[in-house]
Amino acid sequence: MDTPQTHPEPQPPHGYTADKAAHLARVRRIEGQVRGIGRMIEDDKYCIDILTQVSAATAALHSLSIRLLDEHMQHCVVTAAQESPESAEAKIAEATAAIARLIKS
Repeated sequence: MDTPQTHPEPQPPHGYTADKAAHLARVRRIEGQVRGIGRMIEDDKYCIDILTQVSAATAALHSLSIRLLDEHMQHCVVTAAQESPESAEAKIAEATAAIARLIKS
């Protein structure tokens, strides 16, 4: 006997969905920066030059993080607030924890 297949309910797009292509392009640039750092180490480049590139990659990741956090607040938190106060509180707690992790990094 065949069991009926259940299909998960479609999820609403995430806050970053509208800019997904831009975010992916940014991630690919960051990947390129990190690969470049590896090449610099392989090629025995000057320490300060490598550290400069590490700083640039770190700044790029932080910038992406801030953008994603902003989109999360603008989309997910606002949507949750429209649904219920409890849902909003949970999303705010989630965002607060993410901010704490970003500050530590």
